[in-house]
This record gives sequence, C-alpha cells and structure tokens, in this order.
Amino acid sequence: MLEALGVPAEDEAIYRILLRERGLTPAELTERAGRGARALRQSLHRLAGLGLVSRLAGRPTRYVAARPDTAVEALIARRQQDLAATRQAAQALLAELPADSRHRPDEELEIVFGRDAVAARFQQLQQTARHELLVLDRPPYAQNPTEPNPGEDDLLGRGVRLRGIYAPEAFEIPGALELVRAAVAAGEEARVCDDVPLKLAIADRSAAILPFTGDRDAMVDSALVVYASTLLDALIRLFDLLWQVAVPVFAPDPAVADEDGPLLALLAAGLKDEAIARQLGVSVRTVHRRTSDLMDRLGARTRFQAGLAAARQGLLPS
Repeated sequence: MLEALGVPAEDEAIYRILLRERGLTPAELTERAGRGARALRQSLHRLAGLGLVSRLAGRPTRYVAARPDTAVEALIARRQQDLAATRQAAQALLAELPADSRHRPDEELEIVFGRDAVAARFQQLQQTARHELLVLDRPPYAQNPTEPNPGEDDLLGRGVRLRGIYAPEAFEIPGALELVRAAVAAGEEARVCDDVPLKLAIADRSAAILPFTGDRDAMVDSALVVYASTLLDALIRLFDLLWQVAVPVFAPDPAVADEDGPLLALLAAGLKDEAIARQLGVSVRTVHRRTSDLMDRLGARTRFQAGLAAARQGLLPS
C-alpha cells in the first residue's frame, strides 16, 4: 500500500506489526516478522527516517508506530515537494538543448502503437495536466468504458478544469450515462454534440492525443500525440467551436413529472430510441409513443430538438 511513497513491502510489514502491537523490542519484532536481526534493523532504520516509527525512552529498546493518518500525510507532502523539485530540474535540463533543436518539427509529433500503449499515453496526458483537460469522447475505447476513470477523480481533486464533449453513441453503452452524470456531480463540465468527428484529449492547450488513422474500428490501436504547433492550435479551435454548439448533459429535474423527466434527460443527451428503451427498461414502441407526445407538446420536429426545447423552457437545468 505504501510502496508509492517509497516504503518497501518488507518495511511496511514491520510498520503494520507495530500498528497492531505497541512497544515491541527488536527481538519480539524479529520473531513476529520472521526476519533476520540485521534485515530488521535496516527496516527500522528506514522506517524511522520516514517518520513511520520511533524509539521509546528507556531499556530495553522498544519501537512504536506513528499514526497512519498524520505519518502518511507527511510522506505525501514530502513526495510532492520532491516531484516539484524534479519538475523544475527538468525545465533546467531543457536549457541544455541547443536553441535550434528545441522546436524541431519532427519533435512536435509522436506516434503511439498498441492498445495498451495508447491507454497509457492518455493516462500520462491526464496526469501531467495542471490547469485544464479538454476531451472529445466517442466509441470505441482503449479502456473499459463501464468503469470509472480514476485519473478523472485525481484531476478534479487537483483543481484541474475538465470539459468533455460526448457523442450520443457514447451513451448507448449500458451504464455510461450514469458514469458521466456522476462525473458531472464531481465537477466535470460535460456536453453532448450530435457530430463529434474524432476522439481527442488536450492537456493545458500544450499537448493533444488523437487517433492516428481515420478508421474508427482501429482508432484505439494507434494514436498521434501533438505538441505546440499549428495543428495543435487547429485542434483547440475545433474543440472550442464544438463546445459552443454542444448541449449540457442533464440530470432529471425533480420539478418535471416522474414519467417525463428521465426521458427528457435522455433526449437531451441525444440517445437513439433503442438506447433510451434500454436505459428506461421499456419497449422501443413505448419510447416512440412517449417521444412523439413530448415532441408535440414542445413543438419539436426531432428528438434532439425536444431536448433543447425542454432546456429552454426550464424543464431541465439551464
């Protein structure tokens, strides 16, 4: 559990023993851990250096574990300071590059091959975002779309602004709409556009990842990473234009009738009748009938217009 903070597994085992039993001697620790005396002394030395254990006064020598909440928070703060120092060092190393090689065209693009490599590169892009992450989302996916994205929670927790534009077909996957609504509740700004041309993620308007080929079935197997360039500027402009015409992802308004609220929310998300039927647990015929009634009442010619009209009339959150 603590390896990410620089605590080896064998040291953590000693720390856990001391959490359960306070004030053990080295001999008692050796017996309980099944470790040699020398290896135990080395673990205690490292744990003490990290502030996880301390010695009690008096004889014989006894050790106690620090409280996990305060001790681990101190380790996290120390690691964050180390990472900040490393980031500054990386910027200093950049100065050692010859001036004429810092912005070479062949270094403004990177091609990534393989589903796992694409997923890892996207996660890296998320982790390096400091201010803003922009995402165009549409199937297919390199990661399991029915599971929450842990990187998203980390982004929002760090105060990074997250804006996503989803294609309606992204919500045809069972449970996908609920995941997006949960993300919105956590702080994501999510919208739906009926024509999302490609998958795209842009971090801090300085780097982007997008499919390397135009084949939608293969777009999870290779990706193009773009750094500061005219192409990146165009991709940012594309996102900004789509954001202006996209519709916010809505949650049903309690003021709307129970029967119409969920349907209006799904219409606003741009889902097809078959997907709406699966979400509501009704037949497609029932969706057709209820949608037709709603469109008549809202004066809309299409389902997407019905969602827009509902929002404009205050039937959904603005």
